[in-house]
Amino acid sequence: MGVWGSREASWHAACRSIFHWGLGRSRRRERPRAGSDVPERPPERSEGRELGGSGERAADDGQTGPTAGSSSSSMASIPEYYAGKNVLITGATGFMGKVLVEKLLRSCPEVKALYLLVRPKAGQSMQQRVSDMMTCKLFDRVREDDPDFHQKIIPISSELTQPGLAISPEDVEKLSARINVVFHCAATIRFDEPLKHALQLNVIATQQLLSLAKQMHHLEAFVHISTAYANCNRKHIDEVIYPPPVEPKKLIESLEWMDDGIVRDITPRLIGDRPNTYTYTKALAEYLVQQEQDKLNIAIIRPSIVGASWKEPFPGWIDNFNGPSGVFIAAGKGILRTMRANNDAVADLIPVDVVINLTLAAGWYTAERRRKTEKLKNERPKTSLVYNCTSGGINPFHWGEIEHHVMSSFKRNPLDQAFRRPNANITSNYLINQYWILVSHKFPALIYDLVLRLSGQKPQMMRIFNRLHKAIGLLEYFSSQDWEWNSENMSMLLSQLTPEDRKTFNFDVRQLNWPEYIENYCIGTKKYVLNEDMSDIPAARQHLRKLRNIRYTFNTLLVVFIWRVFIARSQMARNIWYFVVSLCFKFLSYFRASSTITN
Repeated sequence: MGVWGSREASWHAACRSIFHWGLGRSRRRERPRAGSDVPERPPERSEGRELGGSGERAADDGQTGPTAGSSSSSMASIPEYYAGKNVLITGATGFMGKVLVEKLLRSCPEVKALYLLVRPKAGQSMQQRVSDMMTCKLFDRVREDDPDFHQKIIPISSELTQPGLAISPEDVEKLSARINVVFHCAATIRFDEPLKHALQLNVIATQQLLSLAKQMHHLEAFVHISTAYANCNRKHIDEVIYPPPVEPKKLIESLEWMDDGIVRDITPRLIGDRPNTYTYTKALAEYLVQQEQDKLNIAIIRPSIVGASWKEPFPGWIDNFNGPSGVFIAAGKGILRTMRANNDAVADLIPVDVVINLTLAAGWYTAERRRKTEKLKNERPKTSLVYNCTSGGINPFHWGEIEHHVMSSFKRNPLDQAFRRPNANITSNYLINQYWILVSHKFPALIYDLVLRLSGQKPQMMRIFNRLHKAIGLLEYFSSQDWEWNSENMSMLLSQLTPEDRKTFNFDVRQLNWPEYIENYCIGTKKYVLNEDMSDIPAARQHLRKLRNIRYTFNTLLVVFIWRVFIARSQMARNIWYFVVSLCFKFLSYFRASSTITN
């Protein structure tokens, strides 16, 4: 009883200390309800703090908006800007980080050096991890152009969970003296990450990187990669930094003394109407970054659901099971048969190369904007720019359409040794979804595992389905509703590019052909994630035909068996059976007679 009492007291103290600030602010600030007729407004400036955003996106450099593209003639091109620059990248061994490194090396060949913050992992040193990354297929085009490109890669030992990012004093001095541009891509993208760990990786690590950036003598741009879903509790999302749900620094201080059990208990109340700790901590990180806009030249990129590459370095490149990739593979293997989503909801996918092209362009524009403003006004720009990197408002594509094209693609280009023929269906009805999970997932998994047990093997299919259901459950929030993102800054930035830069750093999603992209995406999962040979497609198609014949045979025998059992017990059923059979015979006779007369 004493233990519970102390735990309960600690819980209440934690709630009071954290919610006092956040709830006090929310009472002072009335927000339009989602779905109401009152349009939602961007947050107003309060308490002397500027919340920065698209409202002043061009005022600082004397421009009037997207029509000011002619000003790009006075700026260096993107490759010219990055020539001779030292660039620091966090999260370089992750999916987006790899594509960023490759694109910089290939399209900005005169870049001086790329400093990558890397930690040892799974028994590999940071040098081994970077070497493995550079030998992957992603870098084939760079290798052809410059076989010695690895000499520009300088790994820096770092650990995001440690004080000061565990960067040695010598490396801090080196980075402070050399770095010109920072791209902060590192983050945990696990939706179910415990709050303390998510806070450490997404918020505290960002805070420490900002402290390091302020020591850099020649820093021209700090580009932070966030997510379009950082403010997913709103239906309309502008390119502004919204007030955080709680003061980040206060939250960090409060959680320091709490044990994991207390943090786990209060997490649902802390994140409120956000679906997970990922979106919650990304919103806090955005606010921290924005708070440094008076000292640093900042840009924030908000991509939506990042998928395989559209064009670069080649169509369909993907190297992980995260997000839609794992769902596509499960559907292609015939494991996934049902998924709860809204067929009419917009699937806001964004190709990874679109995000990276926008990121590099934003780094260029942030630095050039600062240079131009200082030249005209002798001061730095007052606000940081936020870029909603989304496709739904510009070139929408719906979940129902994705289902159709994914199934069609995997039937044309099947995966090797599929469990069943690809035939997944999307439904928004909870009961229908649960029925199909029982019939098409759990029941076959039990039978398959029973066969494995009888043959002396370890059962595995039920475990696979349980993991699949957990992953799909985490995605359900994002596949069942729509958001509206303002993307004026993205359009403005596109207008600032020269024709050559638009071609090299293309992020115009209006040009994206969705059926072709989904086809390449599915082929990419086969080639780059599963490492399957495209020459084996004829054998895979033969395997699908065999599975189809087995299915038809099983269904026929099942129907006959059920009807025979039912007929033996009911005269009415027997009469119905004979009527149906005679009707079939009459139809066949009529069809033969018609064919004979026609001939």
